[in-house]
Amino acid sequence: MRTLYYCDHHAIPLPEGHKFPMSKYALVRDILAADGRFRFEAAPFADVSVVKLAHDPAYVDAFLTGGLAPAAVRRIGFPWSEGLVRRTLASAGGTLRATEDALTIGWGGNLAGGTHHAFRGEGSGFCVFNDIAIAIYCLRSQGRIRRAAVIDLDVHQGDGTASIFQGEDWVLTASMHCSVNFPFRKQQSRIDVELPEGTADEAYLAELDALLPRVLSFDPDVVFYQSGVDVLATDTLGRLKLTEAGLGERDRHVMNAVRDRGIPFVVTLGGGYSKPVELTARGHAQTFRTAVSVFG
Repeated sequence: MRTLYYCDHHAIPLPEGHKFPMSKYALVRDILAADGRFRFEAAPFADVSVVKLAHDPAYVDAFLTGGLAPAAVRRIGFPWSEGLVRRTLASAGGTLRATEDALTIGWGGNLAGGTHHAFRGEGSGFCVFNDIAIAIYCLRSQGRIRRAAVIDLDVHQGDGTASIFQGEDWVLTASMHCSVNFPFRKQQSRIDVELPEGTADEAYLAELDALLPRVLSFDPDVVFYQSGVDVLATDTLGRLKLTEAGLGERDRHVMNAVRDRGIPFVVTLGGGYSKPVELTARGHAQTFRTAVSVFG
């Protein structure tokens, strides 16, 4: 039985009508709990010193103490609160724990994370700290990896991740995303695959199958998977047209390729904005079900 890490018990007070679907996290856990194939553990808080491996210490301290400028808070998209601090640290902590699982037993999963719009010195797009970057720098600081790769299949480019690792030749960042979607000012990943609006299952999977060998030829010691489900046709922010079956094939193609190379694999949640929110939760749950079927 595989352990997944959660932080949905840390409430973030949001104004009425806020567009972020915070309820999806608990829904995903409820769906997976019914399977009986997973254990669930509350994610620990990431140590602040570890967060600062990936982020400007002044930015980290300002966020933790509520000292960010109003414009910086607006860029994040959530009002500042103690709950947001707790949830942000737990989200990063969940990815750190999932990374430990991946290195010891092959794969690990965080029912949060994938906060790929967070830059070294600022947050953006509902992302405060970049959990994947934190985990990668943590492993590197401990001398446990030589190289890492990020496969980001959220519909939005992983701009923060690309920026943080710009010029770091030991990290390969790969982002496959909709070309006409947020962020409108793209960063340069090591590999960017820009998909036209309306891309559906067949064309999407063909692009993915061309991308995966390029990533794995980098010979990474660990692969982080940003598995956003906002590529679904039902997603209100996505602009791509994947079916739920196509989403499942996406995950299976990635996971089979990584498993066949014997590379530790970390799954983070990423975005999803379908309505009703249950469609998003079902898509996320399918990703973790696929992971346990592929990796065990």
